Amino acid sequence: MSGALGFSTLGCSGAPLEEVLATARRHGAPGVELRAAADEPVHTGTGAEELAVVRRRFDDAGVAVLTVCSYVHLCAPDPDEEPSGAPDAQVEDVLAHARLATALGARGVRVFMRDADLRDHVEGDEPTAGEERALRRLAEVAERLGPGVRVLVETHDSHSSAQRMARFLTLLEARTPHHPCGVVWDSAHTWVHGEAPAQSLDLLWPWLDYVQVKDVRSPQDPLPVAPGAGSYPIHQLARALHDRGWEGPVSLEWERKWHPELPTIDEALAAARPWAAPLFGGTTP
Repeated sequence: MSGALGFSTLGCSGAPLEEVLATARRHGAPGVELRAAADEPVHTGTGAEELAVVRRRFDDAGVAVLTVCSYVHLCAPDPDEEPSGAPDAQVEDVLAHARLATALGARGVRVFMRDADLRDHVEGDEPTAGEERALRRLAEVAERLGPGVRVLVETHDSHSSAQRMARFLTLLEARTPHHPCGVVWDSAHTWVHGEAPAQSLDLLWPWLDYVQVKDVRSPQDPLPVAPGAGSYPIHQLARALHDRGWEGPVSLEWERKWHPELPTIDEALAAARPWAAPLFGGTTP
C-alpha cells in the first residue's frame, strides 16, 4: 500500500483555508476532511461563487476534499412540533451538505447515527426505533441525492462497533438496494469497543470509503494523545489493511476542537509520520 496521511480540520477548527492548505502542503497530505459548521470557513450557507473559489484553491494545491463533515444524526427523533407531511430536517440537512460536497468535489458527506434508543435495546437482529428512522431517511435520501456523492456513516457513539454498523448496513441493503452509503471507519472507536482491527475491517469492508486513525491512552481511558504516545495497535491495523489490499485514503482525526489542550495539528502530523509509516509500507525509525 502506498500513499500519505490526510487529516481532519477538527484539528485546526476555524483556521482560514489558506492555512489548512499550507498545512497539507507542509506534510504532504493528499486529502482533508473538511468540517462544515457555522464556525468554519465553509458550511452550507456559503455562497456558490465563494465555493467555486475554494474548490479552485484545493485543486491548485493538489489536495482533495475527502468528505464534508456534517453533524447530521440519522437516528434523531422526529420533532413533535413538526406538522404531518413537513420535510424531515435530517434528510434536508444531508441533502444540503451533499450540495456542498458536490460544489467542492468531495467524495461524500460524513454523518452520525447517534441512536439514543440503542441504550435500552436488547441486543438482537431487530432494528431500534432510531435505526428505523435512519433507514427511512436514507431511503428518501437515495431517491433525491444526485450522482457522485456518498453518505458516509462514521463508526461513532451508538454505532462505534463495526458489528453494529455492519448489521445496520446489511439491513439497509435489504430494504434500499440502491442506497448511497459507505463507512468512515474510525479505527480507534471500534478497537475501544473490543474489536481487533482485522475483525472490524472484515465487517466493514463491503462499505468502507476511508479510514480514520488516532492514538488514545487505552481502551479503558480513550482520550486522544499524540500519535505514538498511546496504545492504539497501529501495526495490527497496517497488517489488516495490507492483507486486504487497501489502497484508499487514511486520515488523522485530531480532536483539538474538543480537546484544546492537545498539541497543534502541525505537531500531531509530525508525530504521526513515523507512527503511521507502517500504513503506507514503511517502517518506524
